[in-house]
This record gives sequence, structure tokens and C-alpha cells, in this order.
Amino acid sequence: MNQPFHFVNYATLAAAVALILHAPTRADELTPFVPMPSQSDFGGTGLLQMPSARMNKEGEFSINYFDTDQYRRYSLSLQLFPWLETTVRYVDVRTRLYSQNTEFSGDQTLKDKGIDAKFRLLKERQWLPELSVGARDMGGTGLFASEFVAASKRIGPLDLTLGMGWGYLGTRGNISNPFCEVAGGFCERPQGTLGSGGKFDVNKMFRGPAALFGGVEYQTPWQPLRLKLEYDSNDYVNDVAGTLKVDTPMNVGAVYRAFDWLDVHAGWERGNTMNLGVTMRTNFNELTPSWNDLPHPQYQPDALPNAGQEDWGTLQGDLANNAGYRNATVLRQDNTVIVTAEQAKYRDRAEANARAGMLFANQLPADIEQVRLVETKKNLPLTEQQFDMTALRQAADNAYIGASLNDAMIQAEPGDYSDATEVAAVDSRYRFGVSPVLQQSFGGPESFYIYQIGLLGDLETNLADHWLASTAAYVNLVDNYDKLDETYNGYADNDNPTLPQVRTLVRKYIKDSPVRLQNLQLTWMDRLAPNWYAQAYGGYLELMFAGAGGEVLYRPQNTNWALGANLNWVKQRDFDSQFGMLDYAVTTGHLGAYYELPWLDDTLLQLQSGQYLAGDKGATFELSHKFDSGVVAGAFATFTNVSSEDYGEGSFTKGFYVSIPFDLLTVSPSTTSSTISWVPLTRDGGQMLGRRYGLYGLTDARSPYFGL
Repeated sequence: MNQPFHFVNYATLAAAVALILHAPTRADELTPFVPMPSQSDFGGTGLLQMPSARMNKEGEFSINYFDTDQYRRYSLSLQLFPWLETTVRYVDVRTRLYSQNTEFSGDQTLKDKGIDAKFRLLKERQWLPELSVGARDMGGTGLFASEFVAASKRIGPLDLTLGMGWGYLGTRGNISNPFCEVAGGFCERPQGTLGSGGKFDVNKMFRGPAALFGGVEYQTPWQPLRLKLEYDSNDYVNDVAGTLKVDTPMNVGAVYRAFDWLDVHAGWERGNTMNLGVTMRTNFNELTPSWNDLPHPQYQPDALPNAGQEDWGTLQGDLANNAGYRNATVLRQDNTVIVTAEQAKYRDRAEANARAGMLFANQLPADIEQVRLVETKKNLPLTEQQFDMTALRQAADNAYIGASLNDAMIQAEPGDYSDATEVAAVDSRYRFGVSPVLQQSFGGPESFYIYQIGLLGDLETNLADHWLASTAAYVNLVDNYDKLDETYNGYADNDNPTLPQVRTLVRKYIKDSPVRLQNLQLTWMDRLAPNWYAQAYGGYLELMFAGAGGEVLYRPQNTNWALGANLNWVKQRDFDSQFGMLDYAVTTGHLGAYYELPWLDDTLLQLQSGQYLAGDKGATFELSHKFDSGVVAGAFATFTNVSSEDYGEGSFTKGFYVSIPFDLLTVSPSTTSSTISWVPLTRDGGQMLGRRYGLYGLTDARSPYFGL
């Protein structure tokens, strides 16, 4: 079982913990007798081993660790929508080895991964309980696979739960499966794994033995402390860890909220086993930045320059430092000033434009009638903000009731200003940066955690208006790659690859290369016409492939949709040589559709359909949700014409990610972010080319979603 290696900006390591700590620390801020739902041993809201119907507030994010005699459970839980809770989990089964090949995996214990989902069917009312349905360990090996229906009702300090479970939660069999009475196919639960694992096996759901479970969570008068009591619906016969001794089906426990961001758990389960755990939490909707920012410019009508006395250099500097519009080029066309610049400070364009408008009002003479601020990205004109200077100064001077700078602004499609006269420009030919990088893998066969820490140097230069040259090189500092087996090809001992190995040989590229050329390419970009953008590129495009390709995007301004396409011919790079090539070559490309769902606020659906690196054909579906803080959580899945058996373990490519804006963690605003991603298994099917630039992300300002 091989995990992919992810390149993550090293600041992301601190990001997850910093978000958890970014909250008040007084436990007594809890509302009396209405505590936030607590996490179960498996992750997700619940009692101890048993789930409940409860949902947290939207945006609630928890990192959990629970330890018992037989299991260690690591989980992440996110309340994606008010009605949907999602959980990702690794279970360390201490009584079982990772594989029978001890020469390969040694004495490493089995690590099982799982994904859970819980849907709210009914919200609690005065006389009605909260009602939810959910599933644990969907897909994968399904060692803990189970389904449940649960109802929860709060009565004063007591939160009562009653539910029914199937699968792992139904082994006690203390009640007949009601679905069995309707259809005989529900009486038995199929055994084994569907395909090569990783699929959502709906043929097992709600089948086989069923059992009732229930319990109560008591909010004590001392608000930080809650007590739990539950009846366990699992009999632990033929359990994953072996048959476990059960002295009583009753489990008891306590949750202590040490801080607003930290819960400590303790329990006594099956009458003979201690359980200890911790939960760190935050809420993505409630995170707010704390900036030490420059003050907003104030209107100074008595300091206006006379015509011909403009200080363009000062205006350029103030636009960059105060409004975030860097590398501004200033053009003049009669009584109109055109400013083209890239926004690099504020995700909130309203804030950036208000600051820029006040700077224009203060620093431009009275003979300037209009300013057109064209925002660019990589020299692509994205959007134009037009300022009526007379109306702008009236609003800035509060000349009428309810005056607002927005009264003087109109958004438009960027115009063609090739005939305008250049007044001032900034030489922004070179951009260079060095950032720490963590390259990591979870759940691998040789070791649960494999890591590499290094530095990534990135250089970009403008050769001409539409031409970019870029390169990136990685220098390794420290790793534990000595645990990697050089002969391992990414597949299990009895699972030989049938597809071209376009990703599973990743360790051959990284294990013995302390210095690696990640990227070296030449790129052309331009706006072909209003709403139309294009790029063409060639060179060493990513770590494993070199070649050439192009992309086109149609994106109307201020709409919730866009369409695009890319086409590439690439060849596999050599493992050992920075510039050499292997024999494998492929044409890969996709048609893309992007749609912000009108019925789900701040939710983006992306569809990519075409041919992948291994020559397989299919589609990738990606759904992401943006929280109020700007944090974006997303998940994706790729389905191609490759069968589960040919694909190998996992059956299809899938994963999730969280993108964190840096300005939540720093003392100054920023448009940059870092992404933490998790893909449970690296396989060769459904793999896309890693392109340096994507037009949809570069043109985000045309209909802001990511805030780039």
C-alpha cells in the first residue's frame, strides 16, 4: 500500500496547529447546558464507540487521537455543511502486522484508512429529536464498515441518543434487521472486498445483523466537564483485532474541555479496557485575521497637486504598499489615467479598490476626470475598475448623506490601451523566492510516516509582455528515506502493474536525488478577446514529465461558470538524469467545466474529462466549499475506463484537501495560501499532468472564489 508524496509549503505544518490555537481559551465561555457536541472514539460527533445524531456548527474542524489496548485511532473531522459531517481516519491495529512479508514491512502493524459521512435528516425541534443517518469506513478494506440511523434529544443537561447499527455496529444482533422483513437480500451481509478495494460497496449497506445502541451525555454543573454512558451494539466477536473480551456492553467516559480549542477524553470500555484521547478543534467559519496593517488613506482635498505636478513614483509606491497593487504601470489618455497592476495583498477586492480610490482622490490633479484600474495576473488583464473622479471626491469628502466610494466605481471588461501614453512603469522582470517544503507520505508499507524536508527555489522572469520563463529546483535537507525499499514498484506483492507506471515510480525520482530540477519552462499567455484567455508552454513541466502543451479558457466576468480545455504531448523524464528522457510518451488533455452551485453557497463543482497520463480515458469530479474565513475544503474522485483489477488496490483515484489563506496566520494581509492534501493511495490510473499554471486559478479575480 503506497501513499503519494505531497509537496507542501512547510508553513503548512504550522498552519493546522495555528488554526486550532486561533481561538479564545476560556472553557467557561460554553453556553450552560448546551455544549458543543463532542467527538467519539472513531472521530465525528458521538458518545464513545457509538455515534449520535448530533451535528456541529458549520465549519467545525477537529483533529482527534484515541488510544485503547488494541487500537490507536487518528482522525480528522469536518462539518462541511450544516447537514453533512465528514471524517477521515487511520486505525493502527496493534494485534496485526501490515503484511505477511516481514522482510519488507518488518514488524509494522496494520494501518487501516477509512472515510465516514453523516447526513442530518431532521433538525431537533421542541418535540422532535435530531435524526441522522451515516456510514463508517466507506470503501477501502471495510474492516470497520457500518451504517447507522440515530436520534438525539436534549432534555435539560441530558443529551439522549438511540440508534440502530449494521455491519461493525450491528454484530450484537439484539434486534431483527427491519429491511430483512421487506426484502430477503437484506438478511445476509456480503463478505469480502468489492473489486480491488476503495469502492463504496452499496451492496453491503444496511444488510445482515442489526443491533440497537443508545446512551446519554450529561453536562455537569461544572461546564468544562461532561460525562458519557452508552450501550455498545458491537459484541467484538471476530473483531478486526481478534475476539475481544467483553465484561459488559456498557461503556462510560468523560470529556473535559481544558481550553476552547482542546478536549481531553477518558473512558472505560467493555468493562476491562481504558480509553484515552485528545481533540483539538477550531471553526473555519469563525477564524478572523489579526493584521498590523497600514491605515486606510484619508481624504486630503487641500493637498491636491496641480496639473503637471503629479508624483507618479509616490502613487506607484502607495498603490503597492497601501492598496496591494504592485508593479503598477501608469498610462495617460487625454484626461483619463489607466493603471495596470497585480493585486498581491488583499483577498477582499472591495478593500483594495477603496484604498486605491482614496489614493487617486488624494494624488491626482483636478483635470483628471477618470481613472481605470486594470487588475492583471501574469500580465493577463482580468478586470477593470473605473473611477469617476468628481463623484469619487464627493464621496470621499462625505458631500452627501450615505456617501460611499462605491458610488463612484463601475466594474467593466478591461479595454485596449495600446494607443495610450506611458507615464510611469516599474521594472518587474524578475521574481525569485525560496520556501521550505515538506514532502510526506502516510500509511506506507515500510513505515507509517515517510518525510523529506528541503528548500524550493523558484525563479520567474518576464521576457516580454506575454512571455514568461520559469524554473524551480529542490534541495533536500533531511529525510528518513533510508526506510524505502528501492525494488518496490508501488504495488502489492501479488498485484503487478498493467498500466504504464506514470506515478507509482515516484520514489525512483526522489530517493537518491538531493537536488532535483522540478520545473524549467517557457510560457506564453494572452487574452485573445474579451472573456477568452490562452496559454502555451514547453519544457520540463513537472518532476516526472517534460513536453509541450496549451490551454484555452472562456470565462465571462462576474458569472458562476467557465469552460476550458488543455492539450499536451509529454514524455517521461529519466529517474537519475535531470535532463534525460525515458521512452514513454503520451498525449493527454481535458475539457473542463467550472460551476459555482447556486443552491449551495460558496461551493464550486469542477469537471475535467479527457485522457490521462497512462492513456486511460475518463473524468475527474471535484467539489469544494469555501468557509467565511477563506479556508477551502474540497474532495475529488476520478473514474476512467480502467477496470478495478487493472487499476489495482484502491479501484479509482480519490482524495481531499484543505487550502488555508496565509493571512489567517500572519500579521499582514496576503493573497497566498497553502494546501494540505491527502490521497489514500498512489496508482497510475486517472493521473493528470502537473502544470505550473492553470488559467482558471489565474483568472480568479473575474469572479472571486479563492481570493487569489
